[in-house]
Amino acid sequence: MIIVDLQNDFLHPEGAYARGGANNPEAVALPERIAPLARYLKQTGGLVAATRFTLWPDAQGEPMISPHLKSLRPFLRRGDFAPDSHGQANVEVIRHFVDVSVNKVAYSGFFNTQLDWVLKKAGITTVAVCGIVTNGGVASTVRDAHMRDYHTLVIEDGCAAFKRTTHDTAIADMASIATITDCQSLLEQLGS
Repeated sequence: MIIVDLQNDFLHPEGAYARGGANNPEAVALPERIAPLARYLKQTGGLVAATRFTLWPDAQGEPMISPHLKSLRPFLRRGDFAPDSHGQANVEVIRHFVDVSVNKVAYSGFFNTQLDWVLKKAGITTVAVCGIVTNGGVASTVRDAHMRDYHTLVIEDGCAAFKRTTHDTAIADMASIATITDCQSLLEQLGS
């Protein structure tokens, strides 16, 4: 299971996005929805990986933010998504189920991270992807998993975007390269 970016700065009421008015109620509900699946995988020997969007500080301590993100989220400031900060951390509900977290600076959980190395060393051939946002981090991670020959599943009700139509379009688009499932169906499938 790959959990994309369910972090405090995105979802916590005191995180960067809440402070900036970019709340996403659909995303806030995800950790509770996917926790039973993560718990089951952890208990049965599966691997739970999480990606953490990271804003690395420059020599003066200011976050290195790509221009397109800065224009979309002008409220981001020093300390947001900083390495080893509360904001960068996985949200509490899923934190204890995560075996491996990788820091990322772009949409995909595979881009310039050790995710592929970890999955291959663990003998993983199938990944189930969930998290935020459906059309960004999730879709990019799914495409990169597909390009690396993983059998890829997308947990539809384990993902969220800022608009339902955007989410639905992204899910429909990913259906050409991944199997679309939901939390309950995947739990039932794993339990049988």
